[in-house]
Amino acid sequence: MGTRITVDPVTRIEGHLRIDCEVDGGKITKAWSSGQMWRGVELIMLGRDPRDAWTITQRICGVCTTVHAIASVRAVENALQMEVPLNAQYIRNLIIMAHAVHDHIVHFYHLSALDWVDVTSALKADPDKAASLAESLSSWSGNGKEQMRAVKARLAGFVNGGQLGIFTNGYWGHPAMKLSPEVNLMAVSHYLQALEIQRKANKIVTILGAKTPHIQNLAVGGVSNALSLDSPSVLTLERLMAVKGWIDELSDFVKNVYLIDVAAVGAFYADWTQYGAGVTNYLCVPDIPLDTRGTRFALPGGYIAAADLASHKPITSFNDAYWQKGVEESVKHSWYNYDAPGPLHPYQGETKPNYTDFQENAKYSWLKSPTFYGQVAQVGPLARVLNMLAAGHEPTKKYATLALDTVSSLAKTKVGLSAMHSTIGRHAARAISCAVQVDMLADQWSLLVNNMAKGDMSTYNHPVFPKGEQMGVGYHEAPRGVLSHWVVIDDGKVKNYQCVVPSTWNACPRNEKDEPGPYEASLIGNPMANPELPLEVLRTVHSFDPCIACAIHVTDKDGGDTYTVRAK
Repeated sequence: MGTRITVDPVTRIEGHLRIDCEVDGGKITKAWSSGQMWRGVELIMLGRDPRDAWTITQRICGVCTTVHAIASVRAVENALQMEVPLNAQYIRNLIIMAHAVHDHIVHFYHLSALDWVDVTSALKADPDKAASLAESLSSWSGNGKEQMRAVKARLAGFVNGGQLGIFTNGYWGHPAMKLSPEVNLMAVSHYLQALEIQRKANKIVTILGAKTPHIQNLAVGGVSNALSLDSPSVLTLERLMAVKGWIDELSDFVKNVYLIDVAAVGAFYADWTQYGAGVTNYLCVPDIPLDTRGTRFALPGGYIAAADLASHKPITSFNDAYWQKGVEESVKHSWYNYDAPGPLHPYQGETKPNYTDFQENAKYSWLKSPTFYGQVAQVGPLARVLNMLAAGHEPTKKYATLALDTVSSLAKTKVGLSAMHSTIGRHAARAISCAVQVDMLADQWSLLVNNMAKGDMSTYNHPVFPKGEQMGVGYHEAPRGVLSHWVVIDDGKVKNYQCVVPSTWNACPRNEKDEPGPYEASLIGNPMANPELPLEVLRTVHSFDPCIACAIHVTDKDGGDTYTVRAK
């Protein structure tokens, strides 16, 4: 008989996630993903003015605020079939890309790198050798001997003082850790440098969005930013030049540190290209609109079935019927009830909680189970990169080739695209996606500045709400994957509102056909060295970058331990 383990909650994520696994013969044989909070924002929206939706729904999460604001205004604009001025699209796109770059950097270094990097091992490193290794891999200015020596001394100070601070509670010395002391020291150094670099992306969001988190500049019909080439009280060329400087700094770090570090981890942990594939139906939506109606995009979207890139079906516009008709949600294994048998399309979606406690063969999660034309789908950077490759997107081809060639060189063996269908492949895809997005950030900056130079300062079109019922969906290819808000408006008020978010797609429980969701499927076959120290569970789950606050939203006030691992 196998061992049953429960990790509750999974840490280094946003929100509360419980993972249950059965382990037999050193491998995971069965898994359950359970969201432990209820999200009631859909009920809060009922009867409200649709123009207020974006300010409320971005409070779903304290991290993914911008993405919900964007999806929400797009949903209402889609219902009204509105045009959005080009400047507003460019400003939104800049905020989107800056937020995405920030999210990717923080995810790898501060939320998941410690699944692969043994911080205490770095104390055994020769800092000069670590610097030589780092300098052989890239031209990053922070790779010198002085920096490596300073980081080692700082770590020693933590340990000698009896406090590891931000590095407390790691699985240090775990048998699944295999990086050399020098590689660990290099990674810790970049971890600390990333804390500073990620601030540059947040500054861009703050300048353009008025604050972060929870931007203030959006409006149904555009943005509230007033533009001028010289007025000090609005968004001027001077402020935009500061934004350009931060974009350049981000680009340097993403291409010369982040992309290289992920390739190095992939090379040293090449065995993890064999684990974590799970669901290989991949869904993403196009984003970075280049026109006023959302019919041309800088980043393509689509759907791939069963890992076959030749099966790619494109999603082409905000009004794409293939996309709009394909999404449904089941609650067979979720703590909700539907009035009629499910699954339901989001326009007919219901949010009626029915908590029954954890029942592994019945209801066990606050997340619903989305499907695309009846199929479970993985969303996120891997889905995005594979769909963009299938669509022939040249920037994605460029950075995917660079990443795989770097991994192959370091691993001293050819690593092909098939390795991407894995735990480590999701990290590689996120780094590739980030490199594409940091270039896109610079492109959108140029488009905005050039359009302003032509004398176009328009940023807003006034919405008009007709009598009767209108339905609309706003989608956004958020850092964690496909995010969509679905709204039904009746006589100018919200009649129904449903959010189908990336972590609902990936962290969902079993669906109407009892098929496991992407987290659950990806854990099957993963190794497990020690059920009391479930590092391998964290590696695969963290590779999706869970944001459970986006999927669910209220927790039990009588909850117990903050971190529990049980084996029996």
